[in-house]
Amino acid sequence: MLNLDRLRTLNAVARHGSVSAAADGLHVTTSAVSQQLAKLERETGQQLLAKQGRGVRLTDAGKLLAEHASRILSQVELAQADLEAQRGRAVGELVLGAFPTAARGLAPAVLASLRASQPQLRVRLEEMDPEHSLPRVVRGDMDLAVVLEWRNHPLPIAEGLARASVLDDPVDVAVSAGHPLAAREAVDLEDLAEEEWISWPHGQFCHEWLMSTLRSKGIEPRTSHMADEHHTQLALVAAGLGVVVAPRLGRGPVPEGVRILPVRHAMHRHVYAVWRADADRRPSIRAAVGALQAAGKAVSGASS
Repeated sequence: MLNLDRLRTLNAVARHGSVSAAADGLHVTTSAVSQQLAKLERETGQQLLAKQGRGVRLTDAGKLLAEHASRILSQVELAQADLEAQRGRAVGELVLGAFPTAARGLAPAVLASLRASQPQLRVRLEEMDPEHSLPRVVRGDMDLAVVLEWRNHPLPIAEGLARASVLDDPVDVAVSAGHPLAAREAVDLEDLAEEEWISWPHGQFCHEWLMSTLRSKGIEPRTSHMADEHHTQLALVAAGLGVVVAPRLGRGPVPEGVRILPVRHAMHRHVYAVWRADADRRPSIRAAVGALQAAGKAVSGASS
């Protein structure tokens, strides 16, 4: 009897091209991947991996089984979706991942709506950035993820995933109340060419977007401070330590000493829901996506 978790591990190695990349995608250690594959080799009586330089490659038997694993995992997902669809109602558990401002600005309304409309569905929220939630959706231990991309900096989406738009989130600029531009009705990014910027940490998707956006305007950004949370960024702005881009979703009360300025050439980030395409027929997925879109519409209406 082939073990589904081990087949999922082999499928990840085939998709990602290496044991270490598969481990990253599955959020486990390379040792755990190697152990699962060794057990699978014993179960099948076949060598599935062969050394290649410092890494490994799939043998012919490994490639053959990986192709079957992909189909088997897809069929398992379809079977689960069909069983739920046959019942005609959303039941069981749904794991929802959302990046921090979506967890704050969308999730409370979505969870409350689903609790009222789908009493047999248990929704569990996990706050995490898209680079962590998307691999979990791919491997099947998260049902739905709320992710974001910038219009000039798209987020790569793996094959086999479906998505639906939730909202476009306008992005402003925050400066201190004593800043020379604080009295303006709106600004251009070029007006801030000489400013010190407060950003997300190096390597994060939003940091890379900010750097490339400023450089596209001919601005070589000077980054003074880095912080994950928007509230921390705004506190630094209030202290006169730099300027920051400030998305509206989940922003909350603006601290005293901070002035929010719209950008004339409007900047937006696109927020959408992502799930495995095999799960399209699950009533729980449809209900959750509908609740997200309704919450997104309410937020868009409130911020316009």
